[in-house]
Amino acid sequence: MRQQRADYTLEDLLTLPDDAPRVELVAGVIQVTPSPTLGHQNIASLLWLWLHSHAPKHLGAAQAIGVRLSHNTSRQPDVLLHRAGVASARSILRSDDVVLAVEVVSPGTRRIDRFAKPGEYAAAGIPFYWRIEQDPVHVYAYRVGPGGERQYELVADGADVIELTEPFDMKLSIAEIRP
Repeated sequence: MRQQRADYTLEDLLTLPDDAPRVELVAGVIQVTPSPTLGHQNIASLLWLWLHSHAPKHLGAAQAIGVRLSHNTSRQPDVLLHRAGVASARSILRSDDVVLAVEVVSPGTRRIDRFAKPGEYAAAGIPFYWRIEQDPVHVYAYRVGPGGERQYELVADGADVIELTEPFDMKLSIAEIRP
């Protein structure tokens, strides 16, 4: 009944048992997230390792951690960069703790990763978003544009290398995240 009324909140997610399936909360509706493919996980893991190794000390990298976008919406980016100092026991971060959200696109998540999640992340104030297409591996890097509209604008994309100055100075060879 609550699922039909779409009245679940973030607090309800926190009461789920540790062995519950991976879920996201979208506008009060609990959505079970399908298991990712091996290729998807390899890209996400390689990117996490690269970010963990290259990000400055004031940023930390994480995988599949919930992010509170509103009182009734929580998403789990495949990879994220968060501000240092977040308690390691937390399973859901506040959106203002997150600097970069990354989604690796799979056949079943194309529409959500390309359209829904970027809009939700931008509206919640997450300054940077990356979308990674898998076949072939191609990275699209976005940042929130100037002004108060909270929409992402494309700042770089590439299948060989991505060079950015934000959220930190980086030169990522795409070969390093290609399985």
